[in-house]
Amino acid sequence: MRYQVLIIFVFFIFSCEKQEEEIPKNVLIICIDDLRPELKSFGANYIKSPNIDALANKGMKFTNHFVNAPSCGPSRYTFLTGQYGLQYRRDSNAALFSRSEDQLQTSKKFDPSMPEWFKQNGYTTVSVGKVSHHPGGRGGDNWDNDSIIEMPGAWNKHIMPVGSWKTPRGAMHGLAYGQVRTPDHRDVMESVDDLDTSYPDGLIAKEGLNQIEKLAAAKKPFFLAIGLIKPHLPFGVPKKYLDMYEGVEISEIQHPEKPEGETTWHPSGEFMKYNRNGKDPRTDNEFAMELKRYYAACVSYADKHVGDILKKLKDTGADKNTIVVLWGDHGWHLGEHAIWGKHSLFEESLQSPLIIYNPEMNENGQEIDAIVESLDVFPTLSEWCNLPNPEFADGKSLVPVIKNKEVYSRVAVAYTSGATTIRTSKYRFTEKRGGTLELYDHVNNPDETINIANENPEVVKELKQMLNDKLDEKAFNRNP
Repeated sequence: MRYQVLIIFVFFIFSCEKQEEEIPKNVLIICIDDLRPELKSFGANYIKSPNIDALANKGMKFTNHFVNAPSCGPSRYTFLTGQYGLQYRRDSNAALFSRSEDQLQTSKKFDPSMPEWFKQNGYTTVSVGKVSHHPGGRGGDNWDNDSIIEMPGAWNKHIMPVGSWKTPRGAMHGLAYGQVRTPDHRDVMESVDDLDTSYPDGLIAKEGLNQIEKLAAAKKPFFLAIGLIKPHLPFGVPKKYLDMYEGVEISEIQHPEKPEGETTWHPSGEFMKYNRNGKDPRTDNEFAMELKRYYAACVSYADKHVGDILKKLKDTGADKNTIVVLWGDHGWHLGEHAIWGKHSLFEESLQSPLIIYNPEMNENGQEIDAIVESLDVFPTLSEWCNLPNPEFADGKSLVPVIKNKEVYSRVAVAYTSGATTIRTSKYRFTEKRGGTLELYDHVNNPDETINIANENPEVVKELKQMLNDKLDEKAFNRNP
């Protein structure tokens, strides 16, 4: 009898351990708009970003992560689908809507997006805030039309709290207290002495905390994405975050000169449409430093929300079984190359933070220097969550990189409507429609200020072929 009891007890313990091993992992993705690696953990020592830094220190920090497009819409397309989507390169921020329209108008079976893939595999999928391009994931005049869905089939819930901004469109470009950006009310900088909820991200974060509580209490695994809007223009922020930079020495702009020759430089059109009181940061350094101060304050505002989100995850106990991804949707020029904004194919537009924390990984706490792309996240999460491999994805799992394999074979591709670029460990090569070529040696000229394409035809030929092979077709032939 004693032996029978012992056998039953051992079987019970073994069964419990097996059940624990088979519990599916949750996924929490935090998307931050226009966030370049302007974080203390990425080397910007004047920035106050303690919560993101803490995540970077305990997770895996990818210091050479590159997005696949330097604009919100196409970058989020690649991240959320795991595919380049070059067929929609001319649709810019409407790329996901174009994909949705194609799905409705054809009988062809489309590959599922990342959230849809998880949904098909038993996950509850929820988005809060700006995850796809339109906050809340809907179209229409005010981005709140339930019949026009940016990512059909992706989300069980796609939520955008709007408060006094009234509509997602208003919240996206809103200033404090529901004042929507208009031609008459379009200040590039603003602060108010009030609560976090005086700006839209305060409401997004609050709803995100609410969803974490609900999802953690449910019995199904969850895939939750929370999208914060700041530091997107305009640089509006509660005053207490601006006060954090009072007396702080802001770093000077590196290589602020306009590049010579034909490049993907642009005259900062989006930024220049804002009310600047006649000032131009390209010629007024005092104004430039004030802009950088406001950008830094917006980063600290976003960081505070990241801290609240991670604390709520821990308070619910779900942190023990949740993979956390923090992703900046693209970089942003703060005066480098005489650009204020994104949309170029220089390093500043394409490099953004990527931090991943997997509570079961022994490799946490690493700084990973290998070149990786945004579309690599989809197959990585699938592998870690024991889902089938999404073979239709253009990205590759980062698990071999984390385990110190395939480090030097990685390259990153990105595109705009009129140019395509590839980044290797040594070079950046860019080809514009019409044939203009750029080649930068990142070993000797990491600032990308000296175009050496004419002097290196063999390198250009090799990288052009590599770029075409990576995209599986010639760079400009996928446009309809």
